[in-house]
Amino acid sequence: MAALKRKAFAYITWEHALLVFRHVDFPEAGIQVPAGSIEPGESAEAAALRETFEETGLADFMLVAPLGEQVYDMTPFGKDEIHHRAFFHLRCAEAPPRTWRHMEQARSDGGEPIAFEFFWAPLPGGVPPLIAGHNALLPALLRALGLPPL
Repeated sequence: MAALKRKAFAYITWEHALLVFRHVDFPEAGIQVPAGSIEPGESAEAAALRETFEETGLADFMLVAPLGEQVYDMTPFGKDEIHHRAFFHLRCAEAPPRTWRHMEQARSDGGEPIAFEFFWAPLPGGVPPLIAGHNALLPALLRALGLPPL
Protein backbone atom coordinates (compact mmCIF):
# COMPACT_ATOMS: atom_id res chain seq x y z
CA MET A 1 0.00 0.00 0.00
CA ALA A 2 1.31 3.43 -0.96
CA ALA A 3 2.48 5.70 1.86
CA LEU A 4 0.59 8.97 2.27
CA LYS A 5 2.90 12.00 2.41
CA ARG A 6 1.81 15.56 3.20
CA LYS A 7 3.57 18.15 1.02
CA ALA A 8 3.62 21.93 0.74
CA PHE A 9 4.25 23.66 -2.61
CA ALA A 10 5.24 27.29 -3.15
CA TYR A 11 4.37 29.28 -6.25
CA ILE A 12 6.71 32.23 -5.71
CA THR A 13 6.17 35.33 -7.81
CA TRP A 14 8.05 38.51 -8.49
CA GLU A 15 6.32 40.96 -10.80
CA HIS A 16 4.80 38.64 -13.45
CA ALA A 17 7.21 35.73 -13.17
CA LEU A 18 7.22 32.37 -11.36
CA LEU A 19 10.28 30.99 -9.60
CA VAL A 20 11.28 27.55 -10.90
CA PHE A 21 14.41 25.45 -10.64
CA ARG A 22 16.26 22.50 -12.07
CA HIS A 23 18.59 20.04 -10.36
CA VAL A 24 22.08 20.83 -11.62
CA ASP A 25 23.36 17.25 -11.35
CA PHE A 26 20.07 15.43 -12.03
CA PRO A 27 18.38 16.88 -15.15
CA GLU A 28 15.99 13.90 -15.20
CA ALA A 29 14.37 15.39 -12.07
CA GLY A 30 12.76 17.97 -14.36
CA ILE A 31 11.84 21.57 -13.68
CA GLN A 32 10.07 22.15 -10.39
CA VAL A 33 8.79 24.72 -7.92
CA PRO A 34 9.97 24.77 -4.29
CA ALA A 35 8.16 22.09 -2.30
CA GLY A 36 8.69 19.53 0.39
CA SER A 37 7.35 17.49 3.25
CA ILE A 38 5.20 18.92 6.01
CA GLU A 39 6.79 17.94 9.32
CA PRO A 40 4.67 16.46 12.16
CA GLY A 41 2.96 19.28 14.03
CA GLU A 42 3.84 21.83 11.33
CA SER A 43 1.18 23.76 9.43
CA ALA A 44 1.18 23.58 5.66
CA GLU A 45 1.77 27.35 5.50
CA ALA A 46 4.83 27.10 7.78
CA ALA A 47 6.15 24.19 5.71
CA ALA A 48 5.83 26.19 2.48
CA LEU A 49 7.85 29.04 3.98
CA ARG A 50 10.45 26.70 5.52
CA GLU A 51 10.90 24.70 2.31
CA THR A 52 11.20 27.92 0.31
CA PHE A 53 14.03 29.12 2.54
CA GLU A 54 15.79 25.72 2.60
CA GLU A 55 15.63 25.25 -1.15
CA THR A 56 16.28 28.82 -2.34
CA GLY A 57 18.57 30.18 0.37
CA LEU A 58 16.48 33.38 0.36
CA ALA A 59 14.34 34.53 3.27
CA ASP A 60 12.32 37.56 2.13
CA PHE A 61 9.01 35.97 1.15
CA MET A 62 5.44 36.83 2.08
CA LEU A 63 2.68 34.26 2.16
CA VAL A 64 -0.06 35.72 -0.05
CA ALA A 65 -2.76 33.03 -0.08
CA PRO A 66 -3.50 29.33 -0.26
CA LEU A 67 -4.32 28.24 -3.83
CA GLY A 68 -5.76 24.77 -3.28
CA GLU A 69 -4.90 21.15 -2.77
CA GLN A 70 -4.12 18.13 -4.93
CA VAL A 71 -3.71 14.39 -4.44
CA TYR A 72 -0.94 13.01 -6.64
CA ASP A 73 0.18 9.40 -7.19
CA MET A 74 3.99 9.18 -7.33
CA THR A 75 4.20 5.53 -8.45
CA PRO A 76 4.95 6.50 -12.10
CA PHE A 77 8.11 8.15 -10.70
CA GLY A 78 9.28 5.04 -8.85
CA LYS A 79 7.93 6.05 -5.44
CA ASP A 80 5.23 4.04 -3.69
CA GLU A 81 3.69 7.26 -2.34
CA ILE A 82 0.53 9.30 -2.58
CA HIS A 83 1.12 13.01 -2.02
CA HIS A 84 -1.51 15.20 -0.43
CA ARG A 85 -0.28 18.58 -1.62
CA ALA A 86 -1.16 22.06 -0.40
CA PHE A 87 -0.22 24.87 -2.82
CA PHE A 88 0.49 28.45 -1.73
CA HIS A 89 1.20 31.73 -3.46
CA LEU A 90 4.26 33.46 -2.00
CA ARG A 91 5.68 36.78 -3.15
CA CYS A 92 9.22 38.11 -2.87
CA ALA A 93 9.31 41.01 -0.43
CA GLU A 94 12.25 42.62 -2.25
CA ALA A 95 13.96 42.31 -5.61
CA PRO A 96 15.46 38.82 -5.97
CA PRO A 97 18.41 37.74 -8.15
CA ARG A 98 17.53 36.94 -11.78
CA THR A 99 19.19 33.53 -11.53
CA TRP A 100 21.22 31.74 -8.85
CA ARG A 101 22.38 28.39 -7.56
CA HIS A 102 21.83 27.14 -4.05
CA MET A 103 22.85 23.95 -2.27
CA GLU A 104 19.91 22.48 -0.36
CA GLN A 105 21.34 21.30 2.94
CA ALA A 106 18.24 20.01 4.76
CA ARG A 107 17.23 17.07 2.59
CA SER A 108 14.29 15.02 3.86
CA ASP A 109 16.03 11.80 2.82
CA GLY A 110 19.17 12.72 4.77
CA GLY A 111 21.33 12.66 1.64
CA GLU A 112 24.20 14.88 0.61
CA PRO A 113 23.47 18.52 -0.26
CA ILE A 114 22.09 18.97 -3.75
CA ALA A 115 22.53 21.92 -6.14
CA PHE A 116 19.48 23.75 -7.47
CA GLU A 117 19.58 26.31 -10.29
CA PHE A 118 16.83 28.92 -9.97
CA PHE A 119 15.36 31.16 -12.65
CA TRP A 120 12.23 33.22 -13.27
CA ALA A 121 9.68 32.03 -15.84
CA PRO A 122 7.40 34.74 -17.32
CA LEU A 123 3.70 34.40 -16.56
CA PRO A 124 1.37 33.42 -18.03
CA GLY A 125 2.86 31.63 -21.02
CA GLY A 126 6.59 31.37 -20.34
CA VAL A 127 6.55 28.64 -17.71
CA PRO A 128 8.39 25.55 -18.99
CA PRO A 129 6.79 22.14 -18.52
CA LEU A 130 6.93 21.22 -14.84
CA ILE A 131 7.38 17.64 -13.68
CA ALA A 132 5.13 15.44 -11.54
CA GLY A 133 2.10 17.69 -11.23
CA HIS A 134 4.01 20.76 -10.07
CA ASN A 135 1.87 22.75 -12.55
CA ALA A 136 -1.47 21.58 -11.10
CA LEU A 137 -2.52 24.86 -9.48
CA LEU A 138 -1.00 27.27 -12.02
CA PRO A 139 -4.50 28.15 -13.30
CA ALA A 140 -5.47 29.20 -9.76
CA LEU A 141 -2.31 31.32 -9.48
CA LEU A 142 -3.03 33.03 -12.79
CA ARG A 143 -6.60 33.80 -11.69
CA ALA A 144 -5.31 35.20 -8.38
CA LEU A 145 -2.91 37.44 -10.28
CA GLY A 146 -5.58 38.56 -12.75
CA LEU A 147 -3.65 37.06 -15.68
CA PRO A 148 -5.17 35.24 -18.66
CA PRO A 149 -5.28 31.43 -18.52
CA LEU A 150 -2.75 29.28 -20.33
